[in-house]
Amino acid sequence: MEKQIIEQYKKWMDSEALDEAAKAELAGIEQDEKEIRERFAQMLKFGTAGLRGIMRMGLNGMNIYTVRLAAQAMANVIIEESGQEKGVTIAYDSRNNSELFAGESACVLAANGIRVNLFESLRPTPELSFALRQTGSIAGINITASHNTKEYNGFKAYWADGAQIAADLAGRIAGEMDKTDIFTGVKTMDRKQAVEKGLIRMLGQEMDEDYLAHVMEQSVGAPYVEQAADELKIIYTPFHGTGYKLVPEVLKRLGMKHVITVPEQMVIDGDFPTVKSPNPEYREGFAIAIDMAEKENVDLIIGTDPDGDRCGIVVRKGNEYRTLTGNQIGVLLLDYLIRARKEQGSLPENAIAVKSIVSTTMADRICAEQGISVANVLTGFKYIGEKIKEYEATGEHTFIFGFEESNGYLAGTYARDKDAVLASMLIAEMACYYHLQGKTLQDAMDGLYETYGQYREKVVSFVFEGLDGQAKMSEIMEKMRRQPPAEVGLGVERIRDYQSGEIVDCAGGAKEPTGLPKSNILFYELAESCTAIIRPSGTEPKIKFYIMARGAKAEEAEERLAKIEAAGSAMLKV
Repeated sequence: MEKQIIEQYKKWMDSEALDEAAKAELAGIEQDEKEIRERFAQMLKFGTAGLRGIMRMGLNGMNIYTVRLAAQAMANVIIEESGQEKGVTIAYDSRNNSELFAGESACVLAANGIRVNLFESLRPTPELSFALRQTGSIAGINITASHNTKEYNGFKAYWADGAQIAADLAGRIAGEMDKTDIFTGVKTMDRKQAVEKGLIRMLGQEMDEDYLAHVMEQSVGAPYVEQAADELKIIYTPFHGTGYKLVPEVLKRLGMKHVITVPEQMVIDGDFPTVKSPNPEYREGFAIAIDMAEKENVDLIIGTDPDGDRCGIVVRKGNEYRTLTGNQIGVLLLDYLIRARKEQGSLPENAIAVKSIVSTTMADRICAEQGISVANVLTGFKYIGEKIKEYEATGEHTFIFGFEESNGYLAGTYARDKDAVLASMLIAEMACYYHLQGKTLQDAMDGLYETYGQYREKVVSFVFEGLDGQAKMSEIMEKMRRQPPAEVGLGVERIRDYQSGEIVDCAGGAKEPTGLPKSNILFYELAESCTAIIRPSGTEPKIKFYIMARGAKAEEAEERLAKIEAAGSAMLKV
């Protein structure tokens, strides 16, 4: 085994900073070279999504030592920016160790003379985005791994605008982590002492009320709810997470009269015992709720992920329950918001919707038909947040809705991150809107396809685990650039390489800029207005392959999607 890895392992084993439990965990892998290499060959990488990793001792794991190091690195940057008095707001979700990691982060910041606003108990991610702006904080930290499985946790970093940090700030924090010793270079202090000195203050119900008031301001469906609430039933599940309190509350304030919760999944539990993965994108997690829906004769099930930023739904079509995709929910909400605002005369003349480049092009079609603008940005809700900030500064557009295919939605400008509390409210009132027309949300989706054409989307993930995973992913992306494909199921007409910043016309060779920041994404514009996109994940060891297919009929769109998927799978399997 490499000398550097052995030295790091020995440094941890010999450190007086480690408690007995940590030393016992590391002693248990003493004879396991593979496990030692996995944990000590490299430091958990800090990027624009902050830190995210498996909870375990070692450099390449989420533990109190790597969390403290990240907090110290952030403190160093905040001090450089003279932001000690503005302070940092910290929230956390229902995952194992989230409360512990939030407290450790607060104590490190306090020891550096930085004021901290710490939520008294778990809160949704969007409330953190809202609260840090309300308190005038220079930065925010959220301890969460979003929808990942129970082994993971994370340290999400936000800046003063309420969005996740940009690449330049992430680079500065990563640089501070590199040059700071994980044990001797980190300051910390006793939490009780920090509270007594006024360096840590707690946030609670008052901030909840402020946040909920701003969420309620985004409602456009009061007339529909008033007429339909007596009849429409909803089942809600938070998947053991932070939505357990505020989602039922916002639905109650909206005027919904029949909201049934899933008792087993209302229990806060970081082991997520009733689901394989607490991800509302997937039907499996809704199994208990679907059983309840069949017994209770319910048309709509809403689910939110552990940190309350992603929202998924299951809807009834006849005697069947169907899971709608993030793209389908996105276009339903977009179309509903435009129609409701037009009916009520509240649609701004300069209205704009914003979506990620990997989200359905059906949204572009809807906006074109409805006469509003649409902007496409890189993947990551912070880019939607940046657009909101830009429009507020220039007045060129009024932001009305933003979404990502991965079940993230936002209306209004009170936050700069996706909000499942808000999405749950809008979905409920949208269900009322269609209920008054005798339709479920599946019926509504079918109607959009009839109006705007048949669109089919799919995301396929190719996993590359282990220390050589990143190298394999890099090799694949390099090969795709070196040998561009002439077809991906269908002929390639243009290639957008967001890393080089160029769009290349395959027929004539003409080039033009992408107009977006650089990112390791290859975007293939295919024949028949179809699309294939290859993007390495920023938070997991996988390459994501996004397919967007169009057709005059459903069968045609599905056939094209299958062709593109088969070609992509052949290219990306190693």
